[in-house]
Amino acid sequence: MEVFTLKKYLLLAISLICVFAVMVSGCGNKQSDKELQAITVGVMPDIDSVPIIIAQEKGYFAEEGLKVNIQQFKSAMDRDAALQSGNLDGAISDLLAVAFAKSGGFDVKVTAYTDGDYKLIAGKNENVISPKDLVGKDVAVSKNTIIEYVTDQISVSQSMKEDSINKVVIPQIPTRLEMLQNGKLAAATLPEPMGSIAVANGCKFVTDSEQLGINPGVMMFTAKCVDNKKAELQAFYRAYNKAVKYLNEHPQDEYMDLIIEKSGFPAIAKTALKLPKYREAGLPQEKDVVDCMKWMNSKGLIKQEFSYKDLVVDLFK
Repeated sequence: MEVFTLKKYLLLAISLICVFAVMVSGCGNKQSDKELQAITVGVMPDIDSVPIIIAQEKGYFAEEGLKVNIQQFKSAMDRDAALQSGNLDGAISDLLAVAFAKSGGFDVKVTAYTDGDYKLIAGKNENVISPKDLVGKDVAVSKNTIIEYVTDQISVSQSMKEDSINKVVIPQIPTRLEMLQNGKLAAATLPEPMGSIAVANGCKFVTDSEQLGINPGVMMFTAKCVDNKKAELQAFYRAYNKAVKYLNEHPQDEYMDLIIEKSGFPAIAKTALKLPKYREAGLPQEKDVVDCMKWMNSKGLIKQEFSYKDLVVDLFK
């Protein structure tokens, strides 16, 4: 009798454990199946945006259960206005734009580096071999942006004074490229692929941010998005990394038509541009952030002295 009762209680206990396990499992699945909120991201006509476009077009965002709305911009000014008006959750951007936003009371966070390159290109009729050959000449930039920062860093690297070249402010990237190609400028600093396109059309490569060893390009999201959509951003970067893997494992010919169609790159980019080996999402180096902030403070562009931790958030923990 005692043996029977013991067996009965053991079976009852096992049954209760099984029921509890099923309940916990069910709750867990319900949580993991929770629908992700959509995010809206701004991109520019540059190579930083390519992994995002591939992630969208190859369905990697969809695989993660994430809807991403991509908005195209031709100037940093328009992109930043859209971000601060609440039309974007995040954007392909740079450390300067992040600091400007934060300094103005609009809280944004750097979530990852990007793999852009910024080239100083001289006109086809200019006798230019090094940056020093541009002293006293017109060089097109976009004011108080990554483009001007890279241009100044090039001058510093050549022991040139910042005012030794005549900076001409042309915010629109396609306009800057067109004026350079038409001989209306001695030189211009351009993001890729516009730099390579200018060279393919007869202009002359002088130097670039890669040779300087600087990388101020970043992906940023609003602090509100970081706080309220962490799962969405983690899904975003899982899809981004799938796109990076695809780009690095497949020849450019396989996807360049798609990139040109979706990014707004000129058709010549198909033959003129060599894409970099993209890196999986990760955080920028502290030196890149510190050097950029020092430059901004030295020019009086911001009053605050932002630290690395003030600007960068780690979503990859």
